[in-house]
Amino acid sequence: MVSKIAFQGEMGAYGHQACLEAKPDFAPLPCPTFDAAIAAVRDGDADLGMIAVENSTYGRVADVHALLPESGLHIVDEAFVRVHVNLLGVKGAKLADVKTAHGHVVILPQCASFLKKHDITGKVSSDNAKAAKDVAEAGDVSRGALASELAAEMYGLDVLGRHIEDQDNNTTRFLVMARDLDQTRRGDHGMMTSFVFRVRNIPAALYKAMGGFATNGVNMTKLESYMVGGQFTATQFFAEIEGHPEDRNVQLALEELGYFTDMIRLMGVYPAAARRRNG
Repeated sequence: MVSKIAFQGEMGAYGHQACLEAKPDFAPLPCPTFDAAIAAVRDGDADLGMIAVENSTYGRVADVHALLPESGLHIVDEAFVRVHVNLLGVKGAKLADVKTAHGHVVILPQCASFLKKHDITGKVSSDNAKAAKDVAEAGDVSRGALASELAAEMYGLDVLGRHIEDQDNNTTRFLVMARDLDQTRRGDHGMMTSFVFRVRNIPAALYKAMGGFATNGVNMTKLESYMVGGQFTATQFFAEIEGHPEDRNVQLALEELGYFTDMIRLMGVYPAAARRRNG
């Protein structure tokens, strides 16, 4: 039986591309939402989930970091995908024919300069590959889709504008999620540890909590906050550090963190991707 990996979007989405590049031995399973992709893994319909978390141009993917701690899943890998945005149109259409371009809310700002230059109005779609599918089905030369070349192949569309993204390093980072936490591996390019925590309600708690990472030489690559349950007083932090929980300096840093927090939850221990080091 072939193992499956769930992703948000239709076939041909950038999540699909990430699955093909990072986990080619797994059969991609399209899901309409991130919630559905997470549920597919949690319920056993898929073995892994490929979840987009941030883009180098747009920033973090809204709501995903709030979903992850409650997902019941663990991070087992990361993948960086070079996102080339293309303007796709129906067969025979010309660039000058296109008046509207449909794409996910995350992708529209990534090619704003191109759309403005060609007087094309961006329209929000729930998914880039779905936008391509809808354009193909509509058969209207005035409608375009912002999607991958993989989507163009899958839905029989022409590439009217190739690699139109504003930034030449446009990259999306994905986290690979699984039901079980795996702390046995060691990566060729180092290890990453992700966790969430809440600081105690005492003065300078966050400042003090972070001190242990500095004094023990642990590099923190990410620290993001978000409200919990709509309460301004309940702030949760999502953090990522370089290293493994069994490394002595990481152990000491996490111990010190524990003095100033009332909750710490390990989200994942996984090999750092080569792209993280090599750019």
